[in-house]
Amino acid sequence: MSDDEADSELLDLLRQSLGINDSKASTPAQTRVLKDAEFIYNNSIDVAINTRGTKEAAATIWTMMQARDFSFKTWSTHELHPKAKKERTADFIFTMDLLNFSFWSSEAADDRFAVEYRGKRWTGYWSLVAALQRALDEEIPITSSDFWQDETECTEEVLMHVFRSVTSEEIPLFRERIACLREAGRVLYERFKCSFSSCIEEAHGSAVLLVNLIVENFSCFRDEARFEGKIVRFYKRAEILVADLWACFEGEGLGHFDDIDQITMFADYRIPQVLYSLGCLQYSPPLDHHIRQLKPIDPGHPWEVQLRGCSIWCVELIKREISHRHPSTPINAILIDFFLYDTMKEREAEGLGAIPHHRTRSIWY
Repeated sequence: MSDDEADSELLDLLRQSLGINDSKASTPAQTRVLKDAEFIYNNSIDVAINTRGTKEAAATIWTMMQARDFSFKTWSTHELHPKAKKERTADFIFTMDLLNFSFWSSEAADDRFAVEYRGKRWTGYWSLVAALQRALDEEIPITSSDFWQDETECTEEVLMHVFRSVTSEEIPLFRERIACLREAGRVLYERFKCSFSSCIEEAHGSAVLLVNLIVENFSCFRDEARFEGKIVRFYKRAEILVADLWACFEGEGLGHFDDIDQITMFADYRIPQVLYSLGCLQYSPPLDHHIRQLKPIDPGHPWEVQLRGCSIWCVELIKREISHRHPSTPINAILIDFFLYDTMKEREAEGLGAIPHHRTRSIWY
């Protein structure tokens, strides 16, 4: 934004403070995540997008998605994801994405945090899903907001049991996860009649409005940073929460959203890794060296902001390229993200990762 441009956010606040009705009130709501990602990309000096690599990746991704018949229905085929399309499933998904952050480990593969469930050992994101399913099997109401608020029943000891590991490493950021549960329980009680479904209904079928409702009411979802003097938004867990609802309910009922294509890719540490592997992203030598040395990057550091913002914008460019080449193909950033995440896990299992993922420890992802 140049010095001569008016800041639209400041203008909106000024209109509200003066009680002036906005003539653009009918303009569709926005999360501003995509706009902020473009701003980050335009001001990035340590992360760049390779245009040719992005176009080639778009062709590869489309071909592979077609070969696998990849769609939102793929979500429910995962063994641990809930299958029933009921209100309790929405509660499960809310709990899952409330705690869906920071699973990377510096430990060796056999020593990292892992959950044993159904005769298998689960790590990463799947360790969380397995822990929740295991708790429900043990009749611990881990997806109940009433339970989260009751500190006599939902004690630290009970939660340690819920998230117990088969290894010596505990789940990362355990106390931060407790804080998220406590806050969410309080907000659901005070604002949404103890029901996440009430929050969904208040969005009236708008994915964007639901994301905004979530980040406005739950501070633990308010994933923002400051970059080049500007507040930039990522809202990773709020957006993936909406996406998971959409995929689980297959776009119907509690998962019906008229504007689902407005949701962006979910800025975490896995997608930048696979975008780099595909030749879409390029890093400055200092950043590249730092990541390869497995050194941590603080939350909100310019490197971290650029990695996340440029990844969102890169996936948007991939989506546009696929839409341009194959206009009849239903595609959005959610499907691309889901596909890239699954692909990265497959490549990692085969030892094909071109670069480690960046290491940032936070509740945002």
